[in-house]
Amino acid sequence: MTDVKPETSLDARFSDSGASATAWADAKAALEAAQLAWVVSVRTDGRPHVTPLVAVWLDGALYFCTGPGEQKTKNLERNPRCTLMTGCNAWDEGLDVVVEGSAVRVTDEVLLQRLADEWAKKWEGQWRFEVQDGMFAGEGNEAYVFEVAPVTAFGYGKGKSFSQTRWRFRHE
Repeated sequence: MTDVKPETSLDARFSDSGASATAWADAKAALEAAQLAWVVSVRTDGRPHVTPLVAVWLDGALYFCTGPGEQKTKNLERNPRCTLMTGCNAWDEGLDVVVEGSAVRVTDEVLLQRLADEWAKKWEGQWRFEVQDGMFAGEGNEAYVFEVAPVTAFGYGKGKSFSQTRWRFRHE
């Protein structure tokens, strides 16, 4: 996966007069820096399932890991469409970013090792994984790794000027 330049548009209906669209570079920086993201998946009965987790942005996609028996894994095996979001809880500052796409399980061990290295680097060694049998392993636990390449993303700028930006991605 490589970074794809999205089509950017400002939704004036939900933006202050004179607001401008947030640059994708700013949204990407927010995704790269985020210590926490929330993943939303859908249960078989249609109810949403929301869980906080740590994620890594790498080469144009968000990656997260979860145990094979966890609810989000079960949900994503049946319906891979999901949303990941990050931001801050302040009303008048920051940038909230929402990424929509489909979760695809990563089993390529070269990519998994790159991701394990990114997790360790981003959290200064607090999240360390070994790659084993197409998944992460560590401290007696196993975790599947999922990739979500953005199809659509939204940015909600807050502060001096409130804005809603939409980014649409065309993947080849």
